[in-house]
Amino acid sequence: MNKFKQLLFTLTLALLAVPGTTNAEGSDFSAKEVVLEHIKDSHDWHITGEGHSSVSIPLPVIVNSSDGWKVFFSSEFEHEVNAKGYRMGPDGLAIATVGDNAGKIVELDASGNVAGVPLDLSITKTVAVMFINVLLLLCCILLSARWYKNRKASDEAPKGFVGFVEMLTMYVVDEIIKPGVGRGYEKYTPYLLTCFFFIFTCNVMGLIPFPPGSGNVTGNIAVTFFLALCTFIIVQFSGNKHYWKEIFWPDVPKLLKAPLPLIPLIEFVGIFTKPFALMIRLFANMMAGHAIAVAITCIIFLVAAQSVAVQLSMSALSVVMSIFMMCLECLVCFIQAMVFTMLSAVFIGLARVEPEHE
Repeated sequence: MNKFKQLLFTLTLALLAVPGTTNAEGSDFSAKEVVLEHIKDSHDWHITGEGHSSVSIPLPVIVNSSDGWKVFFSSEFEHEVNAKGYRMGPDGLAIATVGDNAGKIVELDASGNVAGVPLDLSITKTVAVMFINVLLLLCCILLSARWYKNRKASDEAPKGFVGFVEMLTMYVVDEIIKPGVGRGYEKYTPYLLTCFFFIFTCNVMGLIPFPPGSGNVTGNIAVTFFLALCTFIIVQFSGNKHYWKEIFWPDVPKLLKAPLPLIPLIEFVGIFTKPFALMIRLFANMMAGHAIAVAITCIIFLVAAQSVAVQLSMSALSVVMSIFMMCLECLVCFIQAMVFTMLSAVFIGLARVEPEHE
């Protein structure tokens, strides 16, 4: 499946290299701009349409500069109009005109020049979708937990949605967490279950093409970085004496660790490469999946200026491939959540292993 997805991603890069075409209304269509707009973060929640006819949900802009805190909606940043002494680009992302301030909200002086970059705590699309996903996940978990209240272990197993949550939870605990962490896995189960259900919920909600979905949360490297950082901290604090001994004084010939600490240096670098691999794996797979799905849909618009036969054939191919890709992404949503949880459990288990249990 990975090789097939790599092939689709290669085809996506080829589509992005296709120059823009002109539709019936005379406006240019660029597949690259459409794909990048879908996978990047923004200060508004685009729903449909383009240009002046676009429909979007404005999100709160929260900045702090020399004038103190200011809160307003991103709808005030339309057509490059200055809003409350700040400026935002026409594409919905905050940009500066020149220099290192590209991609940021900038403060303007009385003459309209860039005066500085304020502290930006705005609620962007990724943040808004993440809040919604967290609330949805809490509702699902609390609803399931409520069913078990005043019930005994000998009672009949739950059915429906609660039964599905129980089945998924028991599968993750018995098949992923328990074998990966080993003895004493119970105290790590809450964190690992939280990782699995949070990633799985964000992945599934990202497949929904309209609010409250359509957010590329796990395709945002800041989110995957934080998840990997949490695993990194837990692994280091869970490491026993044997774990640190194998890093700084491993059982290798003495010439490989003194006077030049070659193997300890490699082992020390490995402490950081493991969470880095977690971060990149989740980020790259989810971002590539979103890019492929949107790029395949763009085939319809790229061939709009061709003959009727080409339009019909390529449009039919695009629809079939889009449906297939969405089905594949449903499977990837579960696999990526499972892989992140499994690797986190394995890393924790390796940090706690005893010499006699190697």
